[in-house]
Amino acid sequence: MTSIYLLLGTNLGNKSANLQRAKELLTSHAIIIKKESKIYETAAWGNEDQPSFLNQVVEVDSNKSPQRILTLVNQIEEEMGRVRFEKWGERLIDIDILYFGSHEIQNEDLVIPHPEIQNRRFTLAPLAEMAPSFIHPVLKKTQQELLEDCVDPLEVTVWEPVYS
Repeated sequence: MTSIYLLLGTNLGNKSANLQRAKELLTSHAIIIKKESKIYETAAWGNEDQPSFLNQVVEVDSNKSPQRILTLVNQIEEEMGRVRFEKWGERLIDIDILYFGSHEIQNEDLVIPHPEIQNRRFTLAPLAEMAPSFIHPVLKKTQQELLEDCVDPLEVTVWEPVYS
């Protein structure tokens, strides 16, 4: 099996429940969650006039192909009620394939490694927490080095649930 890193993100509804449901659905499709990062909160990236996001990286194992994983994550997003109407818009759930081992894939609907990893602190913070020495197969830098070099100004903080 190949280690695969997925980024889960949400900024609508019960955000922590959305992350949990996405993980349950991944597992129900025979995708084994090996490790989870902490949950991070960040301001919206791209279109900043929307609620903040909760993001989490999960390391998963699967014997499925990258294309099959893409199909599954799109199905999970749809099942959870995601509607794609605006780039960088609000979303109930977003699941991105960040890495598929050290594979490089570039086709019409799938690019791995995700082409924006190095530009997004909300992706790099959980990646550097989980796999600081994992080397980006194209940029040849570790996740920790990418985080240190990242110029994204958005603050990323570990999320602490508020109980009332």
